[in-house]
Amino acid sequence: MTAMSMDATLARISEIQARMVAVGVVAPPRTAIGTVVSASAPATGATFAAALSGAQSGSASSLDPTGAAGAATGTQVVASAEKYLGVPYVFGSATPAGLDCSGLVQKAYGDLGISLPRVAADQAHAGTAVPSLDQAQPGDILAFGDPAYHVAIYLGNNQMIAAPEPGDHVKIQSVYQTPTSIRRIVGPGSGPSGLIGGSTNGGAGSIGGVARYDSLFAQNESRYRLPTGLLAAVAQTESGGNIAAVSPAGAQGLMQLMPSTAQGLGVNPWDPAQAVQGAAQLLSGYLSRFGSVPLALAAYNAGPGAVEQYGGVPPFTETQNYVAKITGLLAGVAA
Repeated sequence: MTAMSMDATLARISEIQARMVAVGVVAPPRTAIGTVVSASAPATGATFAAALSGAQSGSASSLDPTGAAGAATGTQVVASAEKYLGVPYVFGSATPAGLDCSGLVQKAYGDLGISLPRVAADQAHAGTAVPSLDQAQPGDILAFGDPAYHVAIYLGNNQMIAAPEPGDHVKIQSVYQTPTSIRRIVGPGSGPSGLIGGSTNGGAGSIGGVARYDSLFAQNESRYRLPTGLLAAVAQTESGGNIAAVSPAGAQGLMQLMPSTAQGLGVNPWDPAQAVQGAAQLLSGYLSRFGSVPLALAAYNAGPGAVEQYGGVPPFTETQNYVAKITGLLAGVAA
């Protein structure tokens, strides 16, 4: 048996064990300190046979009995999964205290009222098939292995959110290998160009596809004394709300921070909370340095050196359009 087939076999055994734990067929695994992950009542022989049959066949449970999938969007699925960034990996768990790969997928959809099977092998057959990664949309389930031993939620631009393995945590990763299957449970959402989007009618400061980050924007605008709506307008212009966006120049994430800039700020550009904080720090510094929002925006786009060199907004078409677009969005928020 090859190492790859051995890994897949062991992973499949773990999936079957998790399925049996979920229905009470076997005792749940214990953590390193001897506490159980979850508790279940003993099962009958009939329950055991049913669970084993279902786990071996990989058949999906009844999908979305509430019909919630028809109303939810990929936008909302991604936002739901993002809430669990940083949660530790815990085998067999699907709670905010710990998640395994299929637990994350089930929890993200479950928070939207959408019922999915518990284990990866079953989730790999839920919904409808998507032919290739080129056609995948944010919110789709990526499954790896046949039967599947790992699942993740696609973000777009070859990025996914996953609970990778023991000792790790829920995080954003590149899609490091071709998925064995891609499954679509809900629609893509309302963001620009089919990317991640959101409501356009949120509270103060809500703009386009970034309204779900309003609380982050408000917190950081208060902390760094920035005008209301500025961070939302920058995020909308930079990425349209796509936390997996990468520019031709290499800028990354929701706020399109360059890797070197993010490193200097001590933030992870792929983490929305850290990205917003980093952008707020930059803009606050530029406001203090140049004394106006347009010049701060010009520095954010073209660099502070260009603003100093030209004594104002640089004569670059991209930068001038950038400043005009964001100040226009701000005017709309204030109106």
